[in-house]
Amino acid sequence: MPSFNFRFFHPSGHRKSFRYCGSRSWSSFTANAFVSGQLQFRMAVTLHTDLGDVKIELFCERAPKTCENFLALCASGFYNGCIFHRNIKGFMVQTGDPTGTGKGGTSIWGRKFEDEFNEHLKHNVRGVVSMANNGPNTNASQFFFTYGKQPHLDMKYTVFGKIIDGLETLDELEKLPVNEKTFQPLNDVHIKDTTLHANPFAG
Repeated sequence: MPSFNFRFFHPSGHRKSFRYCGSRSWSSFTANAFVSGQLQFRMAVTLHTDLGDVKIELFCERAPKTCENFLALCASGFYNGCIFHRNIKGFMVQTGDPTGTGKGGTSIWGRKFEDEFNEHLKHNVRGVVSMANNGPNTNASQFFFTYGKQPHLDMKYTVFGKIIDGLETLDELEKLPVNEKTFQPLNDVHIKDTTLHANPFAG
């Protein structure tokens, strides 16, 4: 029976939290309610990293399944301890693999899931958040932040959010020295924890 703490910020500014225990997965219990509009909140997630916080607004209406997966993984603590394992200056930085190898990770369904492409969602600015994949319909848990416009990624990788606060943390990530062959940072930078917000612009 799944059991874990879930916390988020209500639009009123008050922090809400509860512990979920039940036979249904969290995805069917809460994440799906958020992205389907049953709970009328705009969603965001703050990643607390060793270099500072990054706050991501999620595009739940345009990439509902991807956002459901991401929210549930964040709420369960899946990303806690993940390193940024691939970092290419001027291109992107990638994380979301608990093994730290770039070969691991899973979705909340225990399988790869389909892409959610949208003509309105493009890799057109610094700070776009997109799913990493190994080909069509192979999304799991890994994702990346862009360091600039990457139009060649459009309609190949699912865009599901954008950074709305913490671009200075992205700047620090881009400065990290890396292994020239693997592009892995020489010193690990971790996601320490995540906070879910029911209003992207809450505190």
